[in-house]
Amino acid sequence: MKPRLTVIGTGYLGAVHAACMAISGFEVLALDTDQAKLDKLAAGQTPFHEPKFANVLERALDSGNLRFTTSYEDLGKFGDVHFICVGTPQSKDGIAADLTYVRSAVESLAPHLTRKCVIAGKSTVPVGTTDWIRSRVAELAPCDDIHIAWNPEFLREGFAVKDTLEPDRIVVGVTNHYAEDQLRKVYVEQIEAGIPFIVTSPPTAELVKAAANSFLATKISFINSIADICEAAGADVTELADAIGHDTRIGRRFLNAGLGFGGGCLPKDIRAFMARADELGVGQSLGILREVDDQNLRRRQSIVDKAEALAAGELAGVRIACLGAAFKPDSDDVRDSPALDVAARLLAEGAEVVVYDPQARETGQRSHPQITFVDTVEDALTDAQLTLLLTEWQEFADLDPRATADLVDELKLIDARNALDPNEWRDSGWTYVSVGRP
Repeated sequence: MKPRLTVIGTGYLGAVHAACMAISGFEVLALDTDQAKLDKLAAGQTPFHEPKFANVLERALDSGNLRFTTSYEDLGKFGDVHFICVGTPQSKDGIAADLTYVRSAVESLAPHLTRKCVIAGKSTVPVGTTDWIRSRVAELAPCDDIHIAWNPEFLREGFAVKDTLEPDRIVVGVTNHYAEDQLRKVYVEQIEAGIPFIVTSPPTAELVKAAANSFLATKISFINSIADICEAAGADVTELADAIGHDTRIGRRFLNAGLGFGGGCLPKDIRAFMARADELGVGQSLGILREVDDQNLRRRQSIVDKAEALAAGELAGVRIACLGAAFKPDSDDVRDSPALDVAARLLAEGAEVVVYDPQARETGQRSHPQITFVDTVEDALTDAQLTLLLTEWQEFADLDPRATADLVDELKLIDARNALDPNEWRDSGWTYVSVGRP
C-alpha cells in the first residue's frame, strides 16, 4: 500500500516534489501559509519558471492526487510521510543558515501527529538538525511513534522535474527500518529503474548535500582562478578545461570559466557549511571554502573592471546593455545573481544600464528596482555603447553579430560567460573580450 504524502512548503523544491509525487501515483497534500500562492497552484499557475513543470503540475491536478491546504491539522490526519521542503536562507546577521522556517514547520506539525508516521526533511540544513527535530517532536507530538529521516534534494534549476523523477541518486538518513521502508515505497519506481538508493545515518545525509555543493563551488572557483592565469599568460582557459576534463578523475562539467556561481543554493550553502564547521570546532578544515567564496565574489568586480577598461577608463554616462539577469539560464531566479550584481555595480559607477532577460524581468525588477529592464533583446541593444553577456541564455548564444551590429552604437562586447564564438564576433568587427581566453 502506498503511503500518503504531505509536503510542507510550496516554493521551488516543495511544489516540484509535490507535483512529481502526484503524477507518480501518490496522494499528496501540500501545505503553505500563503493562500494566494496555493490558489494559483490549484489553478495550474506556476509561481516560477521551470521547464516542464507547468505540464507536470497540470497532470498532477488532473489526476486528482494533488491537493493544497494551509492547515497543519489536515496534514497530521492525512500523511504517512511528511516532507519538509521549506527554505533555509542565509541568516541576516551572519553566514549561518536561518532555520526559522524549519523550526516553524516542525513545531506546527508535531502537535497534530496522533499516529505512526515519518518526517523526512529535504531542505538543506546544518548537520545536527535531525537530532533537534527528533527531540522537539518527542516534546510536542501526542504520538510517541514518530520517525525522523533526512532525504536531501539535489535539484538543478532548469532540470528540477528530471532530477526529481530520475535523480542521479537517492540518499536517506535513517535510524530504523520503518523509516527506510516507507521511503523505499516512495521511491519504488526509481529503485526499480536502477537508481542508487543510499541508506546512511541522518548526520551523513545532512552532510552529503553540503559537501556536494561545496565541491561544485570549488570546481567553479578553481577554473576561474586558472582563467586569471590564462589571461596573464595568453593561454585559453576553455581549451585547458577541455584538456583536463578528459581526465575521468576531474571531468569537464562545472569547469566553465566566467562570472561565477550564484542562486539560492551554492553561495548560502557553502557559507552555512563553514559556519557549522566553526560551531563544531573544526572550522579550519573548511578554510578552502573561504577562498572559494572570495574568488567567486571577485569575479563580479573583474567584469566591471573589464567594462571600465573597454570604456576607456570612464563608465559614467556610458549606455550599457546587460544581457541576462537570472543567475543561470532556464530560470527566473535572481537570488544572489552575479548578472544583477554586475549591473548594479555598473549603475553605481554612473553608467546608463539597461537589462534584458527572457524570463527574469519580473523577479529582477522586484529585487533591483533601481535598474531599468526592457522587454526585448533589441530594446537592450539599441544605441548601446557597450554590451555585456551575463547569463548564457540560448537566445544570446544565437545572436547574429552582424545583425546585432546594426542596433548598437559601438561594437564593444564582454562575454562574461564565454558563450559566444570569439572569431565570429571579431570577424564581424566587434571588439570582443571574454574570460580567460586570449
